[in-house]
Amino acid sequence: MSALELIKKAKAASHSLGLLTTAQKNEVLKTVSVLLTERTQEILEANQADLMAATQLEMAIGLQDRLTLTPERIDSLKFALAELIALNDPIGQTVRKIQRSNGLHIKEVRVPFGVIGAIYEARPNVTIDIAGMALKTGNAIVLRGGTAAENTNKVLVKILKDALETNGFNPDAVQTVDEYGRDGATEMMKATGLIDVLIPRGSASLIKTVVQESKVPVIETGDGIVHIFLDATAKQEMAVSIVTNAKVQRPSVCNSLETLLVHKDALGILLPVLEDLDANDVTIHGDETVLGIFPKAVPATQDDWATEYLSLDLSVKVVASFDEALEHIAKYSTAHTESIITEDSANAERFLAEVDSAVVMVNASTRFTDGSAFGFGAEVGISTQKLHARGPMGLTELTSTKWLVRGSGQSRA
Repeated sequence: MSALELIKKAKAASHSLGLLTTAQKNEVLKTVSVLLTERTQEILEANQADLMAATQLEMAIGLQDRLTLTPERIDSLKFALAELIALNDPIGQTVRKIQRSNGLHIKEVRVPFGVIGAIYEARPNVTIDIAGMALKTGNAIVLRGGTAAENTNKVLVKILKDALETNGFNPDAVQTVDEYGRDGATEMMKATGLIDVLIPRGSASLIKTVVQESKVPVIETGDGIVHIFLDATAKQEMAVSIVTNAKVQRPSVCNSLETLLVHKDALGILLPVLEDLDANDVTIHGDETVLGIFPKAVPATQDDWATEYLSLDLSVKVVASFDEALEHIAKYSTAHTESIITEDSANAERFLAEVDSAVVMVNASTRFTDGSAFGFGAEVGISTQKLHARGPMGLTELTSTKWLVRGSGQSRA
């Protein structure tokens, strides 16, 4: 069977899937969780095979971290499914209701897209997250999870299909084109009329390729050149805690800190911040001022400001003013997440208003840019575009709308 035939099967299955009740969809998700428990060992063995291949290919450590599943991470997937089950189902919700003077009753309601395509790399957790969210919203899903995670994803897709079949529903609603490699991804990008929306997650090059080559509408999830700005009034204890958490807690993900900007009037707290980072094995790439304060730093190059490290590396720059910080962010940000640490409420509000990123924070770690942290259960991805969806994408972002018009014989004059 070709990749195109698998996509067509997903399309056919989407019609019945979109008619399932909330209770029926939740039962499927409960079964997925049960099967994750029952087949944990099978998942871990498949994942170990993928990790061994990744090691032999000298895959970057950050990517290997994303590729890795552990019993704890499988538990996290089950927790995310439980959160999805508890969330309100957006399908059928009324967005707008209009009563016209001619007697027409007009209502806009949320409906499934139909078929969602996901192209991603070395992230087997995404297989369960995005498929779970697709199923909760009555969407069929076509997955291209990449060669690096092929063994793991094969087991996870079987679990998803078995959960549908166990509950008496069409397992064709979940498909993977992994066996076709890049040709499978290409087929997905050409599948107009079959796949309704395509969501890429992964490297900047993967996302760029999908955006440029896809004939299917794309929700763009971007890479994260994420900034924190230590304003002149930033407090040392808060700065140390937030900056270290944002960089160190999980450096391989897109919401981790990549560039720290420091107001010249906050230099008094910079050394403790850098020392705490150094104690956590972070390599500092600093400008001249930073090198003078912290000799262990390496000189920052122009390329550093435009680099998403996804590792224990951090660019640090001292700025002369609030305006200079905003200018730097506007120039180098990928419009993902930026945060300011400040005690000045006027500066906080200005930062929130003027920084044009999907998520803008005050006195909080950028690691909170996440569907789970926002209360969405799992996460489709973090959109850095402005059409349809922006920021962490939850269930609502996997829906479209349609208009229901009820009349009593009206004709338009």
